Amino acid sequence: MSVSSPRADVDFHELAARIRTWGRELGFQQLGITDVDLSEDEAYLERWLAAGYHGEMGFMAKHGTKRTRPAELEPGTIRVISVRLDYLPPEVETTKVLGQPDRAYVSRYATGRDYHKLMRKRLQRLAKMIEAEVGTFGYRAFVDSAPVMERALARKAGLGWFGKNAMLLNPKAGSMFFLGELYTDLPLPLDAPFEQEHCGSCSACRSACPTGAIVDDKVVDARACISYLTIELHGAIPERFRADMGNRVFGCDDCQLVCPFTRFTRVSHETDFAPRHDLDRVSLLSLFGWSEEQFLERTAGSPIRRIGYERWLRNLAVGLGNAPWSSAIESALLVRLAYPSELVREHVRWALERQRRQRPALIPTQ
Repeated sequence: MSVSSPRADVDFHELAARIRTWGRELGFQQLGITDVDLSEDEAYLERWLAAGYHGEMGFMAKHGTKRTRPAELEPGTIRVISVRLDYLPPEVETTKVLGQPDRAYVSRYATGRDYHKLMRKRLQRLAKMIEAEVGTFGYRAFVDSAPVMERALARKAGLGWFGKNAMLLNPKAGSMFFLGELYTDLPLPLDAPFEQEHCGSCSACRSACPTGAIVDDKVVDARACISYLTIELHGAIPERFRADMGNRVFGCDDCQLVCPFTRFTRVSHETDFAPRHDLDRVSLLSLFGWSEEQFLERTAGSPIRRIGYERWLRNLAVGLGNAPWSSAIESALLVRLAYPSELVREHVRWALERQRRQRPALIPTQ
């Protein structure tokens, strides 16, 4: 954070109103301001970590209280500007693909370009607009790039409440949006936290979770979550979860798609979020046929790139194992039995066994 020296005559209430206007002009759908007291959320995080629900995500515990005490991460921070950016493009296929097991389901936030750079650039522009108004001040922008309690800060800033799936829900926008933060040392007036929760007795998200990862209201055991299994987990996917993964090969949106508030999801016209390479409807076989060079080329600037080609094939093998039998699928899997990675080969063997169980009796064994 830079050294702060804002003008002495700054009207911070007027400045906050301007910041909201600038946020809208930059394309953010919502903006709120909060303080840095996350003591309640810190206690929740400690219980969650103690239960081991974070699995292999060691980074969740690595930074200690820097995650829940913003001033420890960025000294001088007394306020956080939290922003929301909706990401669902128009005409993107969602639940339809889940009912077509020969197609790949990629979490809808990941079908287009990566959001990190886009949002960070806009937060930096917001900071420069503030600086032009008040003079030099301390700030730092974050977009899922550091130990930051994004959802907790957004709730305190009035952007929504925690649903039973532990995601942030907004009554007018559902949950299909990205969050970003601007840590600052400006004493801006605070927005009221979103205190009222609207889930009531609804438990659609818990019932819809394919692997039963939502173990209690607002508590997710990441070790059973398909998003964790397909993105964060580096080794073999436990066999007990593979059949329930269906055709979900990168992330999972089920708990969001069934939420009643999803009907209020606002369509995004950000061109960067439009699906690339038909990733909202492409076949599993087509993706499984990508070479490593094609994977690297076609996932450039995509959130998918971070899992690497090996885990990409691992996930697709599980999807193909869950697909209806076809000679083309069986042939493609047989070819991958020669792949150098044992991680891939093990999942391919599992998938082949699943396919062979479905093979019509009159089809000869290959």
